[in-house]
Amino acid sequence: LFETKTVEPEKVEILLECAFAAPSAMNHRPCHLMVIDAKELLVKIGGLTERTRMVEGAPLAIAVCVDVAHYEKAHGLTDGTWMEDGSCAMQNLLIAARGLGLEGVWLQVHNRPEREGSIPPLLKLPDGVRLFAMAVLGYGAETKAPHSGVDEARLHRNGW
Repeated sequence: LFETKTVEPEKVEILLECAFAAPSAMNHRPCHLMVIDAKELLVKIGGLTERTRMVEGAPLAIAVCVDVAHYEKAHGLTDGTWMEDGSCAMQNLLIAARGLGLEGVWLQVHNRPEREGSIPPLLKLPDGVRLFAMAVLGYGAETKAPHSGVDEARLHRNGW
């Protein structure tokens, strides 16, 4: 899925800037990002489940985390808004990756019990901090056709 080539530090910086620039509810900016480029840690995460296997061969992952306990207490937002904020950060990461000539996979962690229970301890997350998802990134070892056009069968205007 990925070449072994390391992602350049300047590209990692741009990815981080783009993720931190994502919109968030009431501009509270709850996301914390963790850069994971230690091969040993990537291999451990990749070996946890069948669905995390792509992490083993990636040179980089960026974890999107949220201090949910603080977010809810400080801002009174107990409606799961943090997940939307995390989604915005993830989308910005993946769009930026493509713009930088990288490929990326959105590895969902939140609401995936086997991943929620096994990945955060490896990352040594403090109490109250939740791992929302991980962007698994690198130079693509395969070429896939991009999506294009508008799916008219799924497009609706002014009602269903």
